[in-house]
This record gives sequence, structure tokens and C-alpha cells, in this order.
Amino acid sequence: MTTPRTAESRSTEPRLVVDFDKLLTMAGADLGATDWMEITQDRVNLFADATDDHQWIHTDPERAKDGPFGAPIAHGFLTLSLVIPFWGELFDVDGVTTKVNYGLDKVRFTSPVKVGSKVRMVGTIAEVSEVKGGAQIKVNATIEIEGQERPAVVAEFLARFYK
Repeated sequence: MTTPRTAESRSTEPRLVVDFDKLLTMAGADLGATDWMEITQDRVNLFADATDDHQWIHTDPERAKDGPFGAPIAHGFLTLSLVIPFWGELFDVDGVTTKVNYGLDKVRFTSPVKVGSKVRMVGTIAEVSEVKGGAQIKVNATIEIEGQERPAVVAEFLARFYK
């Protein structure tokens, strides 16, 4: 079993770095999976503070034990926000001046993430298209929960790279 990394110990180097010209040929490329990350109550509480969403199913572990999930759960948008650090762990492009998160399509929160669970992201580059001054990619991103068949989040993540 792999020891989950904390935010502080996660790799800062992406697993795959390609040149911009190579990016244009990568539609269909499987990017693999990130390392597992444990979802802690501290992380959930910090997200609650940042977003003013202190609903008890997230922030009250004692009450949440008797709630619909049997434990406190991460906010769906907290889990979705992990796409960014996970993305940086998987992939990068050299030979560009600017990299931006362009947006999301078809986001679904398909399973709750209980505090103490471990999650990771798997990704596939679904599409690559040229845009003025660069390229846009659509990544099929799935955030999995260790030991569960059903994922936490399924989304299409859009990123742009400008030369």
C-alpha cells in the first residue's frame, strides 16, 4: 500500500512534460494516475472557512456520524478543486509563455468523499485544438476514491497553452 502524500509532500514535478508541438498530437493520450491524497478534516474545515459553507455534514464530525453518510464528507467543490494540484502532478507543456485553466464541462459529483478517504485523479487527453496563439486541450478527469468502484468526480477539464 502506498503512503498518501500530504499537500506539503506532493511531487512538484509533473510525470509527463511535452513540447508544445508534441501537445498538438496528443488527443487520446492516457496520462495515468496521480498519487493518493488523504482528505483530512482540517482540509475540509479550511475549505468551509474559505467558501463560507459550514454545513454540518462537512464540519461537525459528531453530528455527521448520525447523518446520511455516516461520517463527515468533503465538499463536492473541494474535491473538484483538487483537479488543479493533481493536474500539476500529471502533466506540463514546455515551450509556452502562458498556461491557463480555461474551464470545465460536464462536471458530476458521483459519490461523496468521507473524511479520511484517499483520492487520486486519472486523466486522458480527449481533444486537442488550436486556438489563436496556442492550443486548448480537453482532459477527461476522474477523481477516484481508494477502495471504491464509483468515483467522486467526473469532469472535462479545459486548459490552454499559449506560445
